[in-house]
Amino acid sequence: MSPTRSRRRSRRSWASASGPRPRAASRARTRRRRPRRSRWQRRSPRRSPPRRPSPRQPRHSPVMRPHGSGGGSPASSAERDLPRDPEEQARALCLRLLTGTPRTRKQLADAMRRREVPDEVAERVLSRFEDVGLIDDAAFANAWVESRHHGRGLARRALARELRTRGVESAVVERAVEQLDSAREEETARALVERKLRATRGLEQDKRIRRLAGMLARKGYPEGLALRVVRQALEEEGEDAEFLDGYLPD
Repeated sequence: MSPTRSRRRSRRSWASASGPRPRAASRARTRRRRPRRSRWQRRSPRRSPPRRPSPRQPRHSPVMRPHGSGGGSPASSAERDLPRDPEEQARALCLRLLTGTPRTRKQLADAMRRREVPDEVAERVLSRFEDVGLIDDAAFANAWVESRHHGRGLARRALARELRTRGVESAVVERAVEQLDSAREEETARALVERKLRATRGLEQDKRIRRLAGMLARKGYPEGLALRVVRQALEEEGEDAEFLDGYLPD
C-alpha cells in the first residue's frame, strides 16, 4: 500500500472515531426567526414607506440681469410693451372695455380714474370716442330698458334707478323709460303674478297677497298697480273680493 493511501485511511478512521467535525463559527450562529405574518399580511405584498424627496439646491444661482437687457420675466416684458403715452393707454383701456359689452361714459371715466389716467387726457379720449360713435349713452339706455324689462320684468322706476347708478343723465333716462307705456307695464306685471301664483297656493290669503305684491314692488311697480293686478289674479281663482278691498289704496 502506498503511503498516500495509508494517510487518507488514517484521516477517515480518526474522523469516524472522533465524531462529526465542528461547524464553522459563522454557521454555528443561529439566525433570528422572522415573526410570522397573518393570513392578510401574507396576501398583501410588503410596501416600503415612500421616501421624501430631499431638497436639492440649484447648481447654478440665477444671474440677475439689468432692466434694459434682453432677459427678464414675461411680466416685465409685457409691461415694457405697454404704451408709455397716457393717451395711448387710455385709448387701449377703453377699447378693451368696450369689446365685451357697451358701457356708459361714466363707467369708462371711472375705469381710467382707477388707472390714474390724467383727467384732461381722459376727457379728450372720451370726447373722441363719442364723436366716432363708440360711446352712446342714449343707445345704451334704450338697449338696457328693452333687455331688462323683457328678461327680468323690471318696471320703469327700477330701470331708471339702474341707469342713474351707471352714470346716464336724467334726461336720457326719461326718454329711455318712456318707451314702456302703462299698458305694457301692466301686462308684464300680470304675467309675473300668474307665474308666481301657482307657488303660493295653499297659503293664507293675507300671506299670498303680501308675497305677490312684494314681488312686484321689488321690481319697481307702483303699489296701486301691484295690488290691482294681484286682486284680479286672485279673483280669477275664486278668492273673496271683499277681503281684498282693504288692501287697495283709496
